[in-house]
Amino acid sequence: MDNFIVSARKYRPSTFVQVVGQDSIISTLKNAILTGHLAQAFLFTGPRGVGKTTCARIMAKTINCLNPTSDGEPCNECESCRAFNENASFNIHELDAASNNSVEDIRKLVEQVRIPPQAGKYKVYIIDEVHMLSTAAFNAFLKTLEEPPAYAKFILATTEKHKIIPTILSRCQIFDFKRIGVSDIAGHLNYVAKSEHIVAEEEALHVIAQKADGALRDALSTFDQIASFSGEQITYKDVIENLNILDFEYYFRVTDALVSGDLSTVLLIFNEILQNGFDGQDFLTGLNEHFRNLLVVKNPKTVSLFESGQSLRERYQDQAQRCSRAFLFKALELVNQYDLNYKNSNNKRLHVEIAMTQLSIINAESLVSEEVVVIEKVKEKRPVYQQSEKPKQDVVEEIKQKQEEAKKPVVEEEKTEPVHSENVPVIENPENLIEEVPEDNPLPDQNIETLVAPEVEKKEFVPKVIHRKIERKPATLSGTGRSIRNISIKGGLRSIKEMQEKANQEEPVIITEFTQEKLEECWKQFVENYREQSPSFVNTLVQSNPTLGPDYVIEYKVPNILITKDQLNNSILLNFLKTELNNNQITLSPSVMERDEVKQAFTEKERFDEMMEKYSVMRDLKDALDLELE
Repeated sequence: MDNFIVSARKYRPSTFVQVVGQDSIISTLKNAILTGHLAQAFLFTGPRGVGKTTCARIMAKTINCLNPTSDGEPCNECESCRAFNENASFNIHELDAASNNSVEDIRKLVEQVRIPPQAGKYKVYIIDEVHMLSTAAFNAFLKTLEEPPAYAKFILATTEKHKIIPTILSRCQIFDFKRIGVSDIAGHLNYVAKSEHIVAEEEALHVIAQKADGALRDALSTFDQIASFSGEQITYKDVIENLNILDFEYYFRVTDALVSGDLSTVLLIFNEILQNGFDGQDFLTGLNEHFRNLLVVKNPKTVSLFESGQSLRERYQDQAQRCSRAFLFKALELVNQYDLNYKNSNNKRLHVEIAMTQLSIINAESLVSEEVVVIEKVKEKRPVYQQSEKPKQDVVEEIKQKQEEAKKPVVEEEKTEPVHSENVPVIENPENLIEEVPEDNPLPDQNIETLVAPEVEKKEFVPKVIHRKIERKPATLSGTGRSIRNISIKGGLRSIKEMQEKANQEEPVIITEFTQEKLEECWKQFVENYREQSPSFVNTLVQSNPTLGPDYVIEYKVPNILITKDQLNNSILLNFLKTELNNNQITLSPSVMERDEVKQAFTEKERFDEMMEKYSVMRDLKDALDLELE
């Protein structure tokens, strides 16, 4: 019991190969040692617990090793290595700059540098937390750091590089240590657990690694804490209970309920979380991380970004298949927004419950939007006219064939009159007829049948070739009084075309001359009648002076361009003027006033000046009483 050593010290690396998660830096240092290209000063910087001081000690031990290995590792057998392992080496000196940060401490260090090593090649000075040195101490250290003796090497370590003065940084080789990955920390914890004969679940070690936030020393300290609680077996449940972490099982249950829209289940789960002593913001933060993990594992290319055990990864992948990307994107946005606004909320619980309510209706909203899109697409569909695939030459041949058949007598059983040659309409130049008769003409009678629907090219109408049966009662063209028997097909179609043009004629032109005075009078009448319906539009008309131009174009100016685009009010004004002035050729031409023309009094002085311009009595009164407006 008295010989217990914490894991962070007990399993501290003694060789480069044992360092976790800093492969690129280790390779650089080993190559420098093997080639003999050693700088006079090194600066190791990075977050806490990533191996800065450990690498500094291993490097000091390696460069003084009498029999280094071929791959740049210390032998751990020579006199220098044994002295270092027993903390009895006279060539390696460590200085804690946090407690020795004065100028006097640096002067003592400089005096020691002048003494060459009694054994070994180099004297190595490791200064930890070097950013704590005072400015005067840094300046006293500059000359020695720039031109030290050949046997002196300095290794500085710090977590806050920005606090070191630039003159020190420029004299050092800088190595930036990175945070250690979750998988690397979990692997090292598994090695420690096996060395201590402790059975640990994979998910439990991953939770410890995630909680360490890239610091291996923190992870080992947490491991010791959990081992003291659990004994020889560390489970996931023990870890989350000791570290006060929300079980990921809650997030899986909440997500399943949100996807299905079961709000009541979500609220009950959140109530259970609060009763277990967890904060609402912790729940929101964990839920946002859960949604992020689901989005990451949904794409096979980004699965590697999710650092967890294999069993938990498979469970995330299974749930990710049940969640759409649209749901995850919207959920991430909402939860992040509520997480940011959590501290500003007075009712924390209600704040989270509102967030859960919005999350539960995401899928319902997406379904409704999809239905609306489908309905809109159905509305946009229109029946497509099936064009004939026959070429024009075939159509002409078919017309000629129908003419020949019409000359033959009709059998008595069909109860139709024999078709005589004089009653058969003669089609002259069928090719020209196809080009002349438009396709969309209405048929004059129900007994006229469409034989073929010719193709349409470039939105130009191609006529239908028609054939009629002769019945006992001849058909007539509506509105013409002429029998179809007595006219040719070409003449009948021409009559139909004339009827259509007549129906499409525009309204009769009504032009009544009016003067500028009549226009202004009608303009004022519209302002009085329409003031209650649209006050803002009428106010702009009050400021406008209509002017009668050529071709009955009425020009007037408005304050801004939005009024010129107000089609509803402008059309009402136009119809009113056409009716009152008895002229349907009137058109409106509104334009925007220039800035100099838009004058409006805002301050009291501007209003007073405007009144004096209108009424000379006000100016006389001001001059008579010698008044000044404040």
